[in-house]
Amino acid sequence: MSWLRALKETARSGLTVERRRLDPVIAARAALGLALVVGFSLAVFGPAVAASSAFGAFQAAIATFQRSWRPRPTLAMASGASLAVSTFVGYLVGAHEGFFLALLLLWTFLSGLAWAAGPTAGIIASSNVAIMLVTVTLPTSVATAAGHAAMIFAGGAVQAALVVLLPVRRWGAQRDALADALAAEADYARRLRHDPVAPFDPLPLMTARNAAAVTPGQARRRPSELHGARGLAERIRPVLASLADPAVGVPEEGPARARVRELLAAAAAVLDAAAHAIRHGEPVVLPPPAVAALRTPDTGAILHGPSRRAALRLVALLGDVVETAEPRTETSGPDAETGGVAGGAAGTVAGGEADAEVGTVSGREVNAETGTDAGRQADADAGTVAGGKAGTDADGEAGTGAGGVSGTVAGGVRPLPLARSRPTLLRLAPIVVAKARAELRRDSPILRHAIRVSAVTAAGYLLGAVLPFGHGYWAPMASVMVMRPDFSQTYARSVARFGGTLVGVALATAVVQSAHPGTYLSAALAVLCAFAMYLLMRTGYAAGQVFVAAYVVFLLGMEGVGVTQTVRDRVMLTLIGGLLAMLAYAVYPAWETPRLRGRLADWLASVGRYAAAVTARYADPAGPASPDVREALLNTRAARVAWQEAVERATHEPVRHRGLSHAAVEQADHALAEFGRVAMLMEAHLPERGAPPVPAAAALAESLRRATERGAKEVRERRAPQWDDLRETVDGWSDDPPDHFLLHKGAVLLLQALDEVTTALTDSRRPR
Repeated sequence: MSWLRALKETARSGLTVERRRLDPVIAARAALGLALVVGFSLAVFGPAVAASSAFGAFQAAIATFQRSWRPRPTLAMASGASLAVSTFVGYLVGAHEGFFLALLLLWTFLSGLAWAAGPTAGIIASSNVAIMLVTVTLPTSVATAAGHAAMIFAGGAVQAALVVLLPVRRWGAQRDALADALAAEADYARRLRHDPVAPFDPLPLMTARNAAAVTPGQARRRPSELHGARGLAERIRPVLASLADPAVGVPEEGPARARVRELLAAAAAVLDAAAHAIRHGEPVVLPPPAVAALRTPDTGAILHGPSRRAALRLVALLGDVVETAEPRTETSGPDAETGGVAGGAAGTVAGGEADAEVGTVSGREVNAETGTDAGRQADADAGTVAGGKAGTDADGEAGTGAGGVSGTVAGGVRPLPLARSRPTLLRLAPIVVAKARAELRRDSPILRHAIRVSAVTAAGYLLGAVLPFGHGYWAPMASVMVMRPDFSQTYARSVARFGGTLVGVALATAVVQSAHPGTYLSAALAVLCAFAMYLLMRTGYAAGQVFVAAYVVFLLGMEGVGVTQTVRDRVMLTLIGGLLAMLAYAVYPAWETPRLRGRLADWLASVGRYAAAVTARYADPAGPASPDVREALLNTRAARVAWQEAVERATHEPVRHRGLSHAAVEQADHALAEFGRVAMLMEAHLPERGAPPVPAAAALAESLRRATERGAKEVRERRAPQWDDLRETVDGWSDDPPDHFLLHKGAVLLLQALDEVTTALTDSRRPR
């Protein structure tokens, strides 16, 4: 993509205003906290302290809007405390230009490294640097600086207190994440009706898994309906794929296919009903046609073998989902009366059948937010039962229990799964330090961002001091607020900030010059602008920036500081800051395009290990509870998401493609997704613990592991990967295939998917 086209695309993206669901109540709560802080500070301490405390309350409220699974009061307190420290330390050295510049370089470098801990930490750290540039100009002595810092912290404390005292939709983010995962499963079931090999994006499941990790305090208060549905959604996905895929045994047309389509439609309706109930905390209302379809007794007469087992297992899992989604008054889990499904909504779905294969143990899992190793623990939402499966009958199909569901114990009580843990802020600190240290390498995009933002902020600060404009800190503040580790966001936000500042400052200045508001009216207008920003901040950066610019004008206008600053000065300094940020990325970039092959190789290697782990379980049956398979699956999902994010970032980069065209990216993505789907089908039919082993599977597993590891190396070295060893293993089964209905088919499909990867990469290397 050329530079001109890249600039046009990023500019259009930055100025786009999206239609999003607004949260006026949450915005009003944040504005109320700001109003309380500003009003108290004005009445007791005066405009200067009110401005500082307002910045603290304003930033703390923004922190509570970030997409994080931590308690909102914790985010507000952390934001207020870090901003207070930044302001006080900044004032202590502010009188000495050299010392302050050194501090500014250090602070911005650390704020850049904070992105290693995630976007929430990066945004809070960047905002602290930006606001520090303003607040250090307000105090007049060390004592008053300490007072300003205290009031900034108090602003964060007020916002945290309001979140506790005026709760709005408790656990809303976690509910939405879990409901989105179930809704994604419902959409997948509908697509499978028309496309039996439809792809599935696991991102909603990964998001729900992140949301399921809780701090010790959250674990004591988490609603019961958030305990187990995610693990059930994880297990439903392969069952849906197994039921629909013709490779498992259901013809593409005929009565069996019609019955499968009917079951998939009913499953989608039930999953949607459960998602709605969890999202809103309401009882599950099941559509009668879906219930009737799931309870139809002719399934056994139409479906046979693996497809019948998949249908029975799907019905039992849907019953568990409905039972789990029902809200309860206590948070400790289902009791003896609600644990069974007989006569309840879940019993209506499951018809008294229990799942035969639901026990899972997740093995070593990694916290996706913090990167911490959770150790060998039971999956928080998988409904595990002591490492085994729940009652299987003599035929190996779904065993029926007396009105109970799988995984229940005497009396109908389901044992609670252990919660996935999220470290507290104190325990998180060394983890964040370790992640930041890991980014101190030459090829790290985070390190390059930290260097860029430090250099640009220092240059903007010096330039603002030299130029004949007042309040030169607007240039470095604009730079640090728009800069991100990737090209698209940096350029889009630079354009959006300039456009938003132009409109916001013009409107605010017009109001100031025409109405000449006094101190208290300026404070009220500032709070009103803050409310508008909180309300619209999710619709686009440009829309929010209009009200941020106006907010600062009115806030500084309480002292008469911002009234004399013209539109031209503010706009010019913001333009300079944005241009510096854009120039820095062009001079010292961290392009994603050259790294696409490495991301693809990582995904290939991880999905190969997953397929090898699954195949090895046919040679050494361990039942569905296979920690190594679960760990390999999680690693595969993480590698796939990293690849997709890299492709998205590279799409608008003004860089010539180095070996991967858009067509090659699309074809390779489809091929590896198909490879993972086939491996998932094979996982769905893993033999039970104690089943007769299939010795030939061990050779296939080893071939898969070697072939994909070697193939990943060849992809990194810009060579077309070859699969000769794996082809020999699969071809050797032609005359004497292993005694399993899916193993040989699966091996052939896996090899075909890898051949598609080679085709994609070979075509991309041809001269054009």
